[in-house]
Order: sequence, then C-alpha cells, then structure tokens
Amino acid sequence: MYLIIGLGNPGRDYKNTRHNIGFDVIETLAEEERIGVLEKKHKAVIGKGVIAGQKVLLAMPQTYMNLSGESVRELVDYYKVDETCEVIVISDDISLAPGQIRIRKKGSAGGHNGLKNIIAHLGHDEFCRIKMGVGEKPKGYDLADYVLGHFTQDERKIMDEAAKEACEAIRMILSDDIDKAMNRFNAKKG
Repeated sequence: MYLIIGLGNPGRDYKNTRHNIGFDVIETLAEEERIGVLEKKHKAVIGKGVIAGQKVLLAMPQTYMNLSGESVRELVDYYKVDETCEVIVISDDISLAPGQIRIRKKGSAGGHNGLKNIIAHLGHDEFCRIKMGVGEKPKGYDLADYVLGHFTQDERKIMDEAAKEACEAIRMILSDDIDKAMNRFNAKKG
C-alpha cells in the first residue's frame, strides 16, 4: 500500500493558500480517481482506493503544517507501509516558480517545517516527495505571511494545472518508477 500525503493546514482560513497546495493535489487526485477522502483517523482526513493498480491511502494531516510528522508516523505505523519506498509527500516550495514540480527520492527539509517534522518523526529523509512551486516571496514580505497568503487569480490557474500534473506524476510513480517521473516532470518550465 502506498501512503500519499498532501501537506497543508486545516480550516477554511487556509483553503487556497500557498502552504495548502499539498491538500489541493490530494483533493484533485481524489476527485479524478473517485476516492472519498472523508474519514478522520490518525490525526488526518484519509481515503482508501486503487490508483494505477496500486492500493493507496490518501491523507491530509490535520495537525497543522509544523506537526505533520505526528500524523505521518501514526499512518506509517498503523498501515505498516515501507516508509522508504511507499510514502509520497506533497508540499509547497518557495524556491520553485509557480507551477514548477520537483520530485525527489530523498533529501533535506529545505527549510520547510512540515517536511522537517516528518523527517524528525520518521528518523530519516529517505521518502519520496513532490515539491510544488509557489514562487519566491517578494522582498520585504514575511515568509509566514507569504506562504499563508492566497494565490492571485492567474497563479490559481497555474496551480490548478500543476495539481493535475502532480496527479500524473503520482500515477507514473505508482505504475512505472520514480526515475521516469523525475525525468519527465522535473524539467524547468519556461
């Protein structure tokens, strides 16, 4: 079983913010694959289904971003998934242009507190992640204000397309392999 986790913050105030692009991807994937993500369990909202012939659990931790690892640890333990090859985490990334996707097999948190907390709870950084570019914060902006800010109308269109691309990438990771997905989706846009 694959555990596919979108990072974000719970609550209406955070919907459609840059920090919640992980939730957006899970919601898009759930809709495309007709998987209900409604059950509250393990500090997350989850849904089970099959994508590309693989059993999956879609999850949106409800612990707030900085404590995402608490939910991920519980999910990994309860469902007994191999945390080095059956976990995919989707998060925002300010070092990538809006709509840019970067897939990694492992790596540091890169300053992202949600990833940092997951790494702390798992005890390693060897899990797949899909980083969703939300653009660099403008000069003089507070980082928290920027990532908790909403997308402009133009950015929203770009991010909706990026969410669909991320879903394609997830299907490719599940059916082929991560290297193939990295080769296809890590190319710079422009």
